[in-house]
Amino acid sequence: MQKATLIGVVGGLVAILTGMVIKGAPLAVLLNPAAFLIIIAGTGAALFNAFTLEKMKKFPALLKILFKQQKLMTQLDLLKFFVKSSKTARSEGLLALEGLVDEIEDPFLKNGLMMVIDGMDADFVRTVLETDISAMEERHRDGALIFSQGGMYAPTLGVLGAVVGLIAALGNLSDVDKLGHAIAAAFVATLLGIFVGYVLCHPFSTKLKVLSKEETEIKNMMVEGSLSLLTGESPASIEVKLVSFLSAKDKQVWEQTKETTQQTPTED
Repeated sequence: MQKATLIGVVGGLVAILTGMVIKGAPLAVLLNPAAFLIIIAGTGAALFNAFTLEKMKKFPALLKILFKQQKLMTQLDLLKFFVKSSKTARSEGLLALEGLVDEIEDPFLKNGLMMVIDGMDADFVRTVLETDISAMEERHRDGALIFSQGGMYAPTLGVLGAVVGLIAALGNLSDVDKLGHAIAAAFVATLLGIFVGYVLCHPFSTKLKVLSKEETEIKNMMVEGSLSLLTGESPASIEVKLVSFLSAKDKQVWEQTKETTQQTPTED
C-alpha cells in the first residue's frame, strides 16, 4: 500500500469537511447526486474523448500503481548484487552467473543478465535495454497525462455544474424558503470539481511522474551494471561507477557495510 497516497486522499477529505464545519456550511448539501454525476461521469466522458480506448483501459492499472507499493530492487541492493556478481564472473566466468538468473524477479534485470551471459555485443545490449527504458517512459507519460488532463477537465465541469444548479434554482423563485438551499447546492459541483482536479488528479499525475523517474534511475543502474559485467570490469571499478547512483544516505550505509565487512576479529 502506498501510504502517502492514502494519507493524501484522506487528509484532503478531512480538510474539506472540517473546513465546511468550521465555516458553518451544511454537510447535507454534499448529498447531491447530480453534482457527482456531472463531475465524475463528465470528467470520464471528457477523458474518453481525449484518449483512445486502449489507453483508457489502463486506468485501473494506474490506480493500482498509485495505491500499491511497487516491488523494486533498491539501488543499494543493486550495488551489492553487481559487486558480488563481478567477483563471481572474474573468478568463475560469466557462465557462472546463470545460477543467479532464476533468483531474479525483475524481468528487465533478468533480460540484461541473459544477454550478458550469452556474450552479446555491448553496444547491442545497451541499445536493447535503453530502448526498453524509453518505451517504459513513454507509457508512463501517457498514464500521467490522463490524470493531468482529468485535473483540467474536472474544475471546468464544476463550473458547468454550478451553472446548471443555478438555472434550476432560479427557474423556481416562488419558493423563497428553498432558494438559498438550492443555490448552495448548486455550488457543490464547483467544490467537487476543484477537489477532484487539484486534490486528486493533478497530484496523482505528479506521483506517477515521480515513480517513473525512480524506476528509470534503477533501470539505468541495471544497464550500467550489466554492461560492466559484460566488459569484465573489476569489482572495484563497478563499485565506483555504481556508487554514483546512490543517495547520500545510501552511500553512508554502503561505507558502513564495507567497514563492517573488512573488520577482522582480534584476539584478546
